[in-house]
Amino acid sequence: MKPAAVVGIILIVVGIIGFAYGGLGWTTEKKDAQLGPLEITHKESHGIAFPPTASGICLIGGIVLVIIGSRKG
Repeated sequence: MKPAAVVGIILIVVGIIGFAYGGLGWTTEKKDAQLGPLEITHKESHGIAFPPTASGICLIGGIVLVIIGSRKG
């Protein structure tokens, strides 16, 4: 498989995830203090917002790269 096709497939997956979820997000838990058996923690949400236009560009670009990568020549 040509490198252009592999990059195209990755872009298609990123585009679909962008449309489906609007981006990627995750949560981390951080410990603020510990006083004996008592712990004080908080959760932080992190994420990468992915606008629909960027998802569309990734999807179209990925399709183009897969077509170019699949051509024999």
